[in-house]
Amino acid sequence: MRLRLEDTRSGERRKVRALPGRPVTLYACGPTVYYAAHVGHARTYLFFDIVRRFLAAEGHFVHHVMNITDFEDKIDRRAAELGTTWRALARREEAAFFRDMGRFGILPPVDHPRASDFAPDIVRVAEALDRTGRVRREGDLWIYSPPERPEEENFLNEADLARHAVEEPDHPFPRREGALGEFVIWKRQDPPLPSWPSKWGRGTPGWHLECYAMARRILDIPVDLHGGGLDLIYPHHHAENEIALALDGKPFSRMFVHTAFVLQAGAKMSKSTGNLTSLRSALKSTSAGGLRWYLLSTPYRVRIEWSPFALDKSQREYEELRRNLRRWLEPGRGGALGAAFARRLSEGVRSDLSEGLATDKVIDRLRAFSAELGKDASERVAAGERAPVRDALREVEDRTGISLLPLRGRSGRRSG
Repeated sequence: MRLRLEDTRSGERRKVRALPGRPVTLYACGPTVYYAAHVGHARTYLFFDIVRRFLAAEGHFVHHVMNITDFEDKIDRRAAELGTTWRALARREEAAFFRDMGRFGILPPVDHPRASDFAPDIVRVAEALDRTGRVRREGDLWIYSPPERPEEENFLNEADLARHAVEEPDHPFPRREGALGEFVIWKRQDPPLPSWPSKWGRGTPGWHLECYAMARRILDIPVDLHGGGLDLIYPHHHAENEIALALDGKPFSRMFVHTAFVLQAGAKMSKSTGNLTSLRSALKSTSAGGLRWYLLSTPYRVRIEWSPFALDKSQREYEELRRNLRRWLEPGRGGALGAAFARRLSEGVRSDLSEGLATDKVIDRLRAFSAELGKDASERVAAGERAPVRDALREVEDRTGISLLPLRGRSGRRSG
């Protein structure tokens, strides 16, 4: 397998590896479904989409799981504001999320389990943590306090975690000295709010437990690759990893990967703060290919300040490439640029992605390819070379999800 990525936990660039004889297991943290997906979400899911496409093009099946958080305080609050139930709101927004991601060309996960469907499993995780003797009660909350562990086992030290974390209204960080790694495993709560039975009575499990419960049942622990947005490092992924260490004696994942934020007005796009541009509205002003071009133009570990002007420029560059390709592939006498030219593009894209998923280099390569095609309006692909040219361009499409050809394969299926 030829893919090396930055492992957030170790700080090293490492090769993605799977156990012999089994698929690559990828667990990406999914949405909390109470409001429309925004462009920041799109960037994160685009990253994992490219990872999956690349590995598939290399001949590896990827068992991709993405959870749906369908019960949580934010869902309860918005459902009350709208005069509906938490479950009805969650189902509506879940369907909208998948519609929006589909329009953006994101491959659907192999499994997308809902947290509510796994509630009994999550309750058992909470009770197993209680048996470690590290859970205490504070009013209607039961809180887990992790033991001291070697630094290499679970991300960074406390000072680095505090600096790295992004605090949001429903997830404040503990202020008591030495409490940074603590997290809630249970909260007393009665219907009509989300509520399940447990040894402590009816209530709802802590948010950090759900991904562990799902990954352990569907994929087994550790998974090969796990991640999400940069804001999930702490507390979410720190807590997930602690649960795996406490209950299984091994990490949640062999590799953790995180994408940087999309900023708007200098602050992280966020549903909870209302500082966002929805994916739906972005796709009304540009194409899926243009938005991919824009988001892939910056390395995934570098923050992007959302800019409609830069998005428009990306759309124009993408449209220019498509025009140049259509003209180049029209019947004609042939020219200097042929199958070898297209093959160099495909091989270059594969090389760029294999080392750190350098999508910015891929976009630069596509810009240069388009500029070369645009130098001579009479340039055409020779008739005998059109098939290998299309094959090479199709390989680029398969790895990036960016449509270059109007039709896919002999079936005539459109590329999106």
